[in-house]
Amino acid sequence: MGVSSGASVVTRTLPSVAQVTADPLIGRLVDGRYEIVARVARGGMATVYRAHDRRLNREIALKVMHPHLADGEQAASFRQRFEREARSAAGLQHHGVVAVYDQGTDADMRYLTMEYVPGTNLRQLIRDGDLTLRRSFAILDVVLSALAAAHVKGIVHRDIKPENVLLEEATGRPKVADFGLARAISEVSNTTTGTVLGTVAYLAPETISTGHVDARADVYAVGILAFEMFTGRLPHEGEGPIQVAFAHVNTDVPPVSAFAGHLGRPLDLLVRALTARDPDRRPRDAAVALDVLRSTFRQIPNEVLDIPAKAAPPPSSAAVKAARTAVVERPPAGVWVAQQPPQPPPPPARRPRRGGKLLLAVAVVAVLFSAWWYTEHGPGAYAVVPDGVVGVSAEQANEALIQAGLTPSSAKQYDSDVPEGDVVSADPGEGQRWKRDEPVRLVISLGPELAEVPADLDSMRERAARAALRGVGLTDIKVSREYSSDVVRGEVIWASVRGGDMVPTDETVRLTVSSGPPPLTVPDVTGLGPADAADTLVGMGFEVERKDKFDDLAPVGTVIKTEPGTGKGVKDGGTVTIVVSMGPKGTVPDVVGISVEDAKKVLKEAGYKVEVRGFGELFGEGVQETEPAAGELLKQGESVTIWTW
Repeated sequence: MGVSSGASVVTRTLPSVAQVTADPLIGRLVDGRYEIVARVARGGMATVYRAHDRRLNREIALKVMHPHLADGEQAASFRQRFEREARSAAGLQHHGVVAVYDQGTDADMRYLTMEYVPGTNLRQLIRDGDLTLRRSFAILDVVLSALAAAHVKGIVHRDIKPENVLLEEATGRPKVADFGLARAISEVSNTTTGTVLGTVAYLAPETISTGHVDARADVYAVGILAFEMFTGRLPHEGEGPIQVAFAHVNTDVPPVSAFAGHLGRPLDLLVRALTARDPDRRPRDAAVALDVLRSTFRQIPNEVLDIPAKAAPPPSSAAVKAARTAVVERPPAGVWVAQQPPQPPPPPARRPRRGGKLLLAVAVVAVLFSAWWYTEHGPGAYAVVPDGVVGVSAEQANEALIQAGLTPSSAKQYDSDVPEGDVVSADPGEGQRWKRDEPVRLVISLGPELAEVPADLDSMRERAARAALRGVGLTDIKVSREYSSDVVRGEVIWASVRGGDMVPTDETVRLTVSSGPPPLTVPDVTGLGPADAADTLVGMGFEVERKDKFDDLAPVGTVIKTEPGTGKGVKDGGTVTIVVSMGPKGTVPDVVGISVEDAKKVLKEAGYKVEVRGFGELFGEGVQETEPAAGELLKQGESVTIWTW
């Protein structure tokens, strides 16, 4: 099923009935959550099962460490390595890395849960012989891109091999699996003692000789992987691991063109660069190796890119023989002394040709300088961000950037206009020139951000409703007001969203707030006496105040007008002032029926002196009559007597 088990065994089909019934873990529910369905692969350290995650309702791969490894002297080391795989892979967010979800313990079982990748692995694809150069380069591109993401975080994989490159069933997309040997570079770079772990066919010479491991060891393994994909065979073969390891330390990887006649010099140079025995002569990490790979790809003719490996013309026997006997000097004494197989006699010594060597050295320096300038400062250091990376799915955008020689990175944000999973924007934008070693940042839509509408908005006061909406992230609030006889002033009558609904946080929420009862219309009371006018207004719900004013036309003691005027609206309980005529100037105003104090004020404002008679003033009685009577002419400055009894 294309899931790596941390060893070299991967199957393409489901286990037989006999296998299922013989495995006691089939059908077991791990940690109350993961139901084991079938065994997928078994390796030296763990067995991988296909399982169903009941909580999230998805298929996952469950990697279970062999129980016997939990006991004995090496138990702690194996447990640490098993847990380190989870930490290493969980820290990587890359489309080319098999995701690790969780690690745990259930009784005596130690397990990891990870992404289930149905399909096959690169080993099977190599065996089938259907690999073309185009497909090989596409797979190597993703592998190096995934390793580049790991190297940036200071993580070395240490076990790159075909079994650890999985291929999705539907798309054929590669994913790097099994970070079980992975460690931080600072932890492993100076390791010189202990057991050398990893698959010997892909180990770097310095790892075999001294135990030293850094990002360049992963680059070497990818170089061996490329050789195997291009030729269908490994560069070094032997009767056992010791002979293979010895060949890695002492022998350069032969040119691929010697084993596949259609392959040209660019591929020889690519494999030579990735598999240089001196680590200082290799690309310093996977990101640099990725640039070398893409530069080589552009040099391959189209007609060669699509030739399947099994259809390629066979190499000449002389070329194969020359490649197999390309033995170079051994490393310093003391390395692999007890395990070295017999060596063929050295070729006859030849006098060095100084002139030729000098010219060769100058040519090599010129080529290296040109390559350095081209990739670091020249045109090869830049690429153009292609069109069509915005508004498409993240996967399509990533593939477009990779094909353009650029490395994508991503961030996610909510967006109500762009569907979930599509690219909102790219930085730098489409059509811009950008350095290959700097990532292009893609912003991926999470879809609209949703908020749950608070309950009972239509019974809240306006301020409380606003606060409740803002509290859940709904900040775009529009308020309108209308009169209501049923809802008190300031309370929400209606909301455009319902409590409990999930709505986008950028949605406009509309609230209708009560302005209280509708206003009352002031009636026409002009011409009425003050008492009758006041009774009419009070009966309609108004408060009434009086103001007197000289008027040449209106009879004394009649209402001239109201403030606000007739037909105007006044809120329930509002005040209406009646303006009462005092007649023309020099006419005694009508003060009968009002308090003594108010009558004094009115008469004084009309220009008269006031005298009070009667007992009513002592008991708070109002004015009973005046002398002269209201409406009579009296010169201003004269006295008006008011009677209270």
